[in-house]
Amino acid sequence: MNAIERYFGINGENTTVKTEILAGITTFLTMAYIIFVNPNVLAEAGMDKGAVFVATCLAAAIGCFIMGIYARLPVALAPGMGLNAFFTYGVVLGMGYAWQTALGAVFLSGCLFIILSLFKIREWIINAIPTSLKQGIVAGIGAFLAFIALQSSGIIVGRDATLVMLGDMTSFAPMMAALGFFIIIGLVYKKVPGAVTIGILIVTLISLLTGHTHFAGIVSAPPSITPTLLELDIAGAFDVGMISVIFAFLFVDLFDTTGSLVGIASKAGLIDKDGNIPNMDKALLADSTATVAGAMLGTSSTTSYIESASGVASGGRTGLMAVTVGVLFVLSIFFAPLAGMIPAYATAGAIFYVSVLMLFTLKDINWEDLTEAAPVAVVLLLTPLTYSIADGIALGFITFTAVKLMTGKFSEITIPVWVLTVILLAKLVLL
Repeated sequence: MNAIERYFGINGENTTVKTEILAGITTFLTMAYIIFVNPNVLAEAGMDKGAVFVATCLAAAIGCFIMGIYARLPVALAPGMGLNAFFTYGVVLGMGYAWQTALGAVFLSGCLFIILSLFKIREWIINAIPTSLKQGIVAGIGAFLAFIALQSSGIIVGRDATLVMLGDMTSFAPMMAALGFFIIIGLVYKKVPGAVTIGILIVTLISLLTGHTHFAGIVSAPPSITPTLLELDIAGAFDVGMISVIFAFLFVDLFDTTGSLVGIASKAGLIDKDGNIPNMDKALLADSTATVAGAMLGTSSTTSYIESASGVASGGRTGLMAVTVGVLFVLSIFFAPLAGMIPAYATAGAIFYVSVLMLFTLKDINWEDLTEAAPVAVVLLLTPLTYSIADGIALGFITFTAVKLMTGKFSEITIPVWVLTVILLAKLVLL
């Protein structure tokens, strides 16, 4: 125990081993919903649900272990919401690529992330991209998730004349999705640990009791991961049409990770007087390495979870908290039957809740400045309407550059923004 305390610097952070473990349990409960949601989302891309379940748990565990042991920060990781939706609905179902090729794109984006982290390029990119665009991208992904949740639950359905319309709200799936969302909001407002997971399980229980879902057990040996293990198609990901996809995976993961790390470190009081986060370079390597490992196992991009803040609020201050979360993710692989029983409408409420959180970034937008507000509006509206995070990002950059040019604000267009705008414009025009 003394060795653990010394390694993680527990005494120096005014915490205890018990506090760190409890904080890890709290964090796991707040993000455990991903082991139910991720297999459901990626299964729609044609992937084996059981294999994705195991890959999700193992990728999360690997990320948590690297973050906790190597970076020694109280940050947990798992396959990211939004990134999994883009994987399935944008790349596979939208663009027509095989899921193996999409995994290859995730792998390459992770490798690029590692390079950016090793050569200190990340800070240059982060600082060069306008804050409004970063916030707009997060909100756009949130709107995309909301649209997916509404579709998967039958709340929004297709219509020839108007493309979409309200579904039959008296049918079982829409009612359960709405109920799940309301339960989650109520529990989160009351600060109940594991509110999202509880909401998913309550809806699943109702589905079981009403005969809409059949009981398949709770605990069993883990499903085989063979259907997705090392099935990624890296060569296929080098297709010219995949350039924007790889960039989108990298871009979203980069900003998501950075934002989460800053938020968690700030809440934990780990940011020094110069505004630096300890072991930030190691934290980024942990995140990018987990993405590469996850692609090899068979899941979409792995990223740092802002839900780690719940563990920090419970007293977590060291990497031991992250290691605890990793152990719990490993143990979760024995609960595959439970995950397999979770219907899509049970996770729809959770996805919609996550989208609400992502829309919070809109409050920081300067809506009085049209040159800042217009690009954000474009990303926010066109990401879900084009059904593509990549297209939403591209149109946002192009709009930002165009409105700044039209209004004479040339100095606000940085070199990276110029470069990205030209590349993205060429992609839209030529491909």
